[in-house]
Amino acid sequence: MRERKVQNPYLTPVNLIFVLINAAVYFILEIIGDTNDAYFMYLHGAMYPDAVLHGEYYRLLTSAFIHFGLNHLINNMILLIALGSYLERAFGKIKYTILFLACAVGSSLVSMGHMIHTGTYAVSGGASGVVFGVIGALLFLVLKYKGRFENLTLGRFVLMMALSLYYGFSTVGVDNAAHVGGLIIGFVLGALFGSRRIRK
Repeated sequence: MRERKVQNPYLTPVNLIFVLINAAVYFILEIIGDTNDAYFMYLHGAMYPDAVLHGEYYRLLTSAFIHFGLNHLINNMILLIALGSYLERAFGKIKYTILFLACAVGSSLVSMGHMIHTGTYAVSGGASGVVFGVIGALLFLVLKYKGRFENLTLGRFVLMMALSLYYGFSTVGVDNAAHVGGLIIGFVLGALFGSRRIRK
């Protein structure tokens, strides 16, 4: 009888590629400039409402792949590695890619709309909108499977989500609109992609 090779639960191909792209972009930008400089980041693809409204729509996506400093990158990538693999295994490579990109663009749009509504424009970037999208989709799956999906339990998952949101709202300079937007978009896409029963 053949033994099944146990896969690393935190490493799936598409998610790993996205993590490596984020890391590569960060280190390239850090080599040629200063990732803590808002104007430098604006010049290299960060989201800024006026730029998007004047036709630079690519910023809605590119902004999800740039990070302001090493801590910003590490915090987002740790969560993406820890959680994104669950969704890739559950939905498959194509649907996970769609969810990732949709949450990136969607959370940027929500962030831009909030900035325009409040009149407080800022240069923004980072994959946290995607991370919250992943959290939203996983929340749907945990609820669908009555409080447990793989080794994720509802209590621990809701606590992690609440702490993440609390940290964002209690910290200056955090794009909370992108977080909330990503969370909602992820939950909706999770409901669409996870409507059929998933082999766990």
